[in-house]
Amino acid sequence: RQVKRSYQSYGFCVKLSAVVVLGLCFIFVWSIFSSFSVNSRRESFDDILAESVSDVPVHPSKKEPRDKDQERELEHRFNSRLGDKDDNALNVSAPMKPEKGQENDGDSKLSKRGGGGEKNQENDGDSKLSKKDSGEKNRENGGSEEREDNDKEGEEADEENSDGKSDESLEEDSDSINTEDSNIEADEQEEGDNGGGLRKANKKKLGPVFDPKRRYIWKSCNTRSKHNYIPCIDIEIATTKLHSYRHRERSCPKLDFTCLVPLPRDGYGGPVAWPESKTKIMYRNVAHPKLAAYVKTQDWLVESGEYLVFPQNQSLFKGGIQHYLESIEEMAPDIEWGKNIRIVLDIGCKDSSFSAYLLEKDVLTLTLGLKDDLVDLAQLALERGYPTLVTPFANRRLPFPSGVFDAIHCGECSISWHSNGGKLILEMNRILRPGGYFIMSTKHNSIEGEEALSTLTSSICWNILADKTDDVSDIGVKIYQKPESNGIYNLRRKKFPPLCKENENPDATWYVSMKTCLHPIPEAIEQHGTEWPAEWPKRLHTFPDWTNNREKLIADSEHWKAIVNNSYLEGIGIDWSTIRNVMDMKAVNGGFAAALSEQKVWVMNVVPVHAPDTLPIIFERGLIGVYHDWCESIGSYPRSYDLLHADHLFSRLKNRCKQAIVIVVEMDRILRPNGWAIIRDKVEILNPLEEILRSLHWEIRMTFAQNREGILCAQKTVWRP
Repeated sequence: RQVKRSYQSYGFCVKLSAVVVLGLCFIFVWSIFSSFSVNSRRESFDDILAESVSDVPVHPSKKEPRDKDQERELEHRFNSRLGDKDDNALNVSAPMKPEKGQENDGDSKLSKRGGGGEKNQENDGDSKLSKKDSGEKNRENGGSEEREDNDKEGEEADEENSDGKSDESLEEDSDSINTEDSNIEADEQEEGDNGGGLRKANKKKLGPVFDPKRRYIWKSCNTRSKHNYIPCIDIEIATTKLHSYRHRERSCPKLDFTCLVPLPRDGYGGPVAWPESKTKIMYRNVAHPKLAAYVKTQDWLVESGEYLVFPQNQSLFKGGIQHYLESIEEMAPDIEWGKNIRIVLDIGCKDSSFSAYLLEKDVLTLTLGLKDDLVDLAQLALERGYPTLVTPFANRRLPFPSGVFDAIHCGECSISWHSNGGKLILEMNRILRPGGYFIMSTKHNSIEGEEALSTLTSSICWNILADKTDDVSDIGVKIYQKPESNGIYNLRRKKFPPLCKENENPDATWYVSMKTCLHPIPEAIEQHGTEWPAEWPKRLHTFPDWTNNREKLIADSEHWKAIVNNSYLEGIGIDWSTIRNVMDMKAVNGGFAAALSEQKVWVMNVVPVHAPDTLPIIFERGLIGVYHDWCESIGSYPRSYDLLHADHLFSRLKNRCKQAIVIVVEMDRILRPNGWAIIRDKVEILNPLEEILRSLHWEIRMTFAQNREGILCAQKTVWRP
């Protein structure tokens, strides 16, 4: 009892003293170790920021502390990535020395490998997420937002191509670019100054686009598709559980694509020049077992010695392709090939006779080779010289803007348009021009399928112009027309599918899922698709009111016309009789393609997804193109193009790709042996790039530099590691 009473008297004081002592001890220990731990975190974070893309998005406005386990895991990821990059190294000779006054210029540029760099931090508020970190839902909304967030970059790119002065030599050509690029750099500097305290606080400078000290060792790809490998579409490694050759949807390899696709087993022969390639191609350039088995069952292509021959009087369409197209014109007299119909999308690659016959009428047909084309008929079309794109067609939007195709054709169509909630037909409605035509031919379609398709087309207010079975070919042909105004949508009894919300961007396509809604038809004068374009060829140089800056577009066309006529066609040694398939890797308004319109070539205009959305303008001019992110491989077969044109592509892709070398590897994949590449960019980019191309055994045919700007012209060889 006495002890208890004494404890009650002094218990409170003992407890209070113990709490004070423990508190002082905690403060003492924390003050010793806290500064060390915080500093170590920051040092590790800066190292990751400077060297590689962090797996966690960087948010400059809010930095959450990480415990030691998270730090160890992050450091382990960083070290493993460095190991992967070292494994993919390639052997190059010493880089060329930059011009005087440019030695330190590369240090001021932002590194492409540093995906979480300063520029990404500056734009973090705009929700620009890394492709590796963001899920599909974020990617769906990212395509349009990213293009909108780069309006300034688009204005700079427009200025870069808008000089209307006549160039008479490469030197004058370079002068015009130098002036424009200096303005671009000033705008970039001004943009950096407007970045606030964040840019000033983080003064760590990242490396150049290409590391001039890095050595590369090239390796051949060892994949299931071998010499026909298409990354992001083909499955890389075969397994016992997986029997398909291609992904159901676009799915890129986890590691960066840095290997070189081998040549065909029997070697590669020079492609047959246009227009002779319309009737025959070199067989060994496209040969593989499934195609060999297919050739034996067909009469529209015949093996003849070392060639595959395409008889002109043979076609998959019974009665001939000419009879088939003439019957379509009889069913729908408003369809005038080569006049009001200029741009056509052909779903599912067949024998290319559809594209070949329409080309003679000045109709440019883009063939869509689907993922289940294991015979690789799309590759035959590219080898013959017809525009073709390979892509899955299941749940995601096609890489085209809305309302740009004059007509869409699906010959001997076996696609279940009514399945999956009718998403596929709604996607056709999205990309079809108001008043455009959807032409479908089938053989012996089921009654259930006919009824489902009829119900679906009625629900989206398509007007059926013809439904007839041809007596000669025994093919049923249906021709639909998309409405030209929104008034008919309000007359529907059932509002299904519903109209899309106003904030739903119909032109957002990169990794965006198909929608089960109808996009309203444009009616405002500032929207594209409100008027039908002029007839070809007047259409090429006619700019509608919604383009806003008609004078700049005209100047851009004159600028590229002068460059092509005075430099590309005469001054750099290209034999244009061997050029048929051309790609503009960073098209702006289609000026380069328009300047080549009188040549016997076709141009695939690629608008990067991070750049301003100018692809509708390109289609409006009667040209074709796609959206694409050059950090990934494009949907095309190896050895598809004769010439690649890249105007300031690399300098515009800073801070987007983990390694800029993947773009060079992709160029090597899609360019044919003896094909050409014309690259225009800054000298600090062209110097190390030239050494990389030499390591690939490309022949450097011409280089020209003046005032920090340059042009590099190179030719690929047949070398493989």
